Amino acid sequence: MTVALTQPGPELAAEADARFSGIAEPVEQALAVLTWAGQTFGDSFAITSSMADGLLAHLAGRAVPGVRVVFLDTGYHFAETIGTRDWIASVMPIQVQSVLPAQTVAEQDAEYGPRLHDREPDRCCDLRKVQPLARALAGLSAWGSGVRRDESPTRAGTRLVDWDAKLGMVKVNPMAAWTQDDVDRYTAEHQVPVNPLAEIGYASIGCAPCTRPVAPGEDPRAGRWAGNGKTECGLHT
Repeated sequence: MTVALTQPGPELAAEADARFSGIAEPVEQALAVLTWAGQTFGDSFAITSSMADGLLAHLAGRAVPGVRVVFLDTGYHFAETIGTRDWIASVMPIQVQSVLPAQTVAEQDAEYGPRLHDREPDRCCDLRKVQPLARALAGLSAWGSGVRRDESPTRAGTRLVDWDAKLGMVKVNPMAAWTQDDVDRYTAEHQVPVNPLAEIGYASIGCAPCTRPVAPGEDPRAGRWAGNGKTECGLHT
């Protein structure tokens, strides 16, 4: 087992972000960020995936073979998402770790009442995503996500390498500068697994009760928590 070789902190994140921002080619940039994270933090680095596709997992598997991929199994996922998780785990050189909330859906319903996601979506996300992720990443030095700047206005300022003050660790977003064209090109070239729901209009895929397809021209994340003004689950804010 390897350990982090460098003490993580805001200064380290800022220096790395400035360095990698100078790489113009999207794939080269993403692989450089992931390779740096793997070499710098060793087994103290993991990535997350919602299993909307296997793009980040594919890139991470190339740069850091055997990397841990954390999947938050909320109990509310589409069957297609669980199938995509299993598909990705079977064909890539990664280690998928499915992380469960402290309570089952039935236990949460008993304590808070049914359909908490409709009444208090922020609390539901905190219980089933934010807290489980914090537990899964406890003791690590860095984590990575597939967040992109073009996904929504709330993500427009995403850095390639940032300091996650809430978790006290470095956060890398290797695809931050990618466009949808970059995603489509890489996915086709490398035959990356994609959640089947994408074919019927699901541009951003989360928990089934809180996700709908988007109409042509809509923001990719317009289908998440539609109708209540919520745009983020809390993992990236």
